[in-house]
Amino acid sequence: MDLLEAIRRRKTTNTPFSPEPVSNEHKRLLIEAATRAPSHFNSQPWRFLIIEDKEYINAMAGIAGDSMQQLMDEGAFVARYRRYFRFSAKEVTSSKSGIFIDNVPLIFKPLVKLVFSENVGNLLSKLGASRLLGRDQRKIVENAPMLLAIVLDKQEYKPGELSGLYASITLGAVIQTFWLVTTSLNMGMQFISTPLEVKENRARVENLLGIPDQYDLVAIFRMGYKNAEAPRNTIDWVSNQRKPMTDLVHYNQWGTAVPPALATARSLLWDDEHGTNTGN
Repeated sequence: MDLLEAIRRRKTTNTPFSPEPVSNEHKRLLIEAATRAPSHFNSQPWRFLIIEDKEYINAMAGIAGDSMQQLMDEGAFVARYRRYFRFSAKEVTSSKSGIFIDNVPLIFKPLVKLVFSENVGNLLSKLGASRLLGRDQRKIVENAPMLLAIVLDKQEYKPGELSGLYASITLGAVIQTFWLVTTSLNMGMQFISTPLEVKENRARVENLLGIPDQYDLVAIFRMGYKNAEAPRNTIDWVSNQRKPMTDLVHYNQWGTAVPPALATARSLLWDDEHGTNTGN
């Protein structure tokens, strides 16, 4: 697949994957491509853990589901991410960012704003939303034929220091490489963040995977070949919208708009003349 086509098509896969295992050739390609990412002084601070054993995947799924339900019951998930939630097409058009919660059970639709409000209290638990989200998180991880964990060497990854910043930059390059390569292979990929947001569950994952003390577990992804027939999660969202270039770029000095010639230049990524992200 052409690079620009992979960038156009790149998106998070929220739905279940095909059950077929990822081929050894594709696994090797993923790792070898990721290791081409730039790193500070060629330090290569990342290490990767491919997880395919169902016993480990099921254990990770249980931890992920428990973490999601706990975060929702406590209100921590909503408090942390509420500002990114959108509940209508109008909000999406206005913000051009965030996630549009467009797929919820009928019983929740009249209450969706309340359910995801800042003053959520124990409403999520009472209505069963946290249980549903926890169940979906567990199932979506269980379904994955492969999980991939990334760790960073603590000698390089030191938050608050320059080496920590540089390690974070190379981590971003590695993850984007994974996303573009999976896209080119008709594979899907999704960040499994919840186990890393609950301190005791992060420790459970690190213990389960045998992560050495000199490495910091920083990301877990599920990967697999896409399944076009897969159903959506019980509670689900989309995030196709993107801010236009002219909203994101300043020219020479902060607050100065880009020149008209740049603002109206033909987009080599998108089809329409203004370079608008039209839906991938």
